[in-house]
Amino acid sequence: MGCITDGRAVANILYKSLKRLEYRGYDSAGMATISSGTLYVKKDQGKIDEVNERLNFNDMPGSIGIAHTRWATHGAPSKVNAHPHTDCNNMLAVVHNGVIENFMELKRELLDLNHKFVSKTDTEVIAHLLEENLRKGESFFSAFVNTVKRLSGSYALAVVYVGEPEKILVAKQDMPILIGVGDGGMFVASDAAAFIEETNKAVILQNGEVAIITTKSYEIYRAKDGTRVTRSPIVLNWTVDMAEKQGFPHYTLKEIFEQSITLKSALRLQDAYVDLLTEFLDRGEKIFLLAAGTSYHACLAASYMFSKLARLTTYPVIASEFVDNYGHSIDINTVILAVSQSGETADVLNALEFARLRAATILGITNVVGSTLTRISRAYLLQNAGPEIGVAATKTFTSQLIVLAQLALRLAKKRGKIAQFEMDEFKDRLYEVPDIVSNIIEDVRASVQDLAKKYAKEKFFLFLGRGMSTATAFEGRLKVMELSYIPCIAYSAGESKHGPISIVEKDVPVFFICPKDDTRKAILGNIEEMKARGARIITIGSKDDRELMEISDDYIGMPDVHELLSPIVYVLPFQLLAYYLAVERGLDPDKPRNLAKSVTVL
Repeated sequence: MGCITDGRAVANILYKSLKRLEYRGYDSAGMATISSGTLYVKKDQGKIDEVNERLNFNDMPGSIGIAHTRWATHGAPSKVNAHPHTDCNNMLAVVHNGVIENFMELKRELLDLNHKFVSKTDTEVIAHLLEENLRKGESFFSAFVNTVKRLSGSYALAVVYVGEPEKILVAKQDMPILIGVGDGGMFVASDAAAFIEETNKAVILQNGEVAIITTKSYEIYRAKDGTRVTRSPIVLNWTVDMAEKQGFPHYTLKEIFEQSITLKSALRLQDAYVDLLTEFLDRGEKIFLLAAGTSYHACLAASYMFSKLARLTTYPVIASEFVDNYGHSIDINTVILAVSQSGETADVLNALEFARLRAATILGITNVVGSTLTRISRAYLLQNAGPEIGVAATKTFTSQLIVLAQLALRLAKKRGKIAQFEMDEFKDRLYEVPDIVSNIIEDVRASVQDLAKKYAKEKFFLFLGRGMSTATAFEGRLKVMELSYIPCIAYSAGESKHGPISIVEKDVPVFFICPKDDTRKAILGNIEEMKARGARIITIGSKDDRELMEISDDYIGMPDVHELLSPIVYVLPFQLLAYYLAVERGLDPDKPRNLAKSVTVL
């Protein structure tokens, strides 16, 4: 959040705005203002009210300032890692959402120029790089643009500088940022919720743009070539509650729709850490993928990726069953890759403690820096999905899958088990996924809504898939059951004759996941078996698969993706179905009964 007024103190405006942004991040908070040629900064670890109680943001002077509430991506939650970050001489302050991919390279360059770093964040390099450009005699704006040109990755930036205290500079690449146009001041924020009580007029920045914000004006430019961009404000007819959800009626739907953004963020892994995990996995004699719930389904899909790409055998295991099932075989040659959104899942940590005492190597994938999982892992990767407010994991699943896919690809390269052209093709298809996801959610939304209306009163659903799609069936079942409370079962379609077929009778809805892969021919036979017993067939398949369309009662067409990436795309209709079934049945999809976001008890 940033704010510049015609004389009003901004501290209280910024504080109230941070409170409205707390759902986006809550491990630390901070604020910077400028008054009488001095930069004032207050920040600390903790929730906003906790930090304010200790520091009292409201007594900070000045009519210009920036503020930030953090969800850590680099550096554990702490006072020094909290935003804003400053330069060596405390002349400028930066707040940042996103991931700077080349921060290590920039940091080494700046250290050689005698810059002093105090944090473990990627953001701090922006402050020092801007300081270095200012040292060369450049204007604030010129130095800022040249700084932005050096950054690789994703960012929404807001910067203030004591030398030119009448402006806030902002920049955007793959992270949301808006300008709020008010009568007595101007605002900038990652979310309209921050300034909706001050103004409902907003200008949305696009990728590659920078802007100068003053008390009464804004100017937008393309960073690449300096071209001036003209863009008028739009009017947001939102309440504060609607603004927090970006106009969506529930957080769950908002989070389903933002998956294209979170997938792009999850593709921005630090190469050094990917290589480190790859090294440990390659050395292991016994490799377990350990998780619970949705994360276990991601591990199940990942086991196919590791096998087909890297020719590496891995064992996906439900965390609560790990010690009883495999405990006696754990030793120094065991590698455990634990996957947990929160990094605090009790069953996962209990299993890891058992394995750690037997000298196993612990690796992690999580969404929370500073979580227990990050502290006990030899090495870990962050999925960079940001906070997930809806209890049912949606963007968690897809971001975990795309992180695991990158790990499998790096292992394939290290082990040299498949041809280079196969790795190149997989990588190309991998980087197409965020845009495919963005398009498919819009394309299938109406069809899935119709399905929800049609099947909202059903008493039972069956989900079937083969190969990679078994994981999709399990995750689809889980989402629908969590949000709609309709009893569901999921099976590998090859096992459907061993039990599930006995409960299929006339009009029982059976969902099939059927991408164009090696399992398609076999699953056609499973569809016919269910159809012969009177089941209603709902199929998620390729949009040009005429044969499947003809034998299905309802059909959702999907774009072609690499078979190993299909769960990322094919789970989307089930996420939407779960949401719309809940709405049709008069339930709150954000807070399903009896469930918690992070299961921290055994």
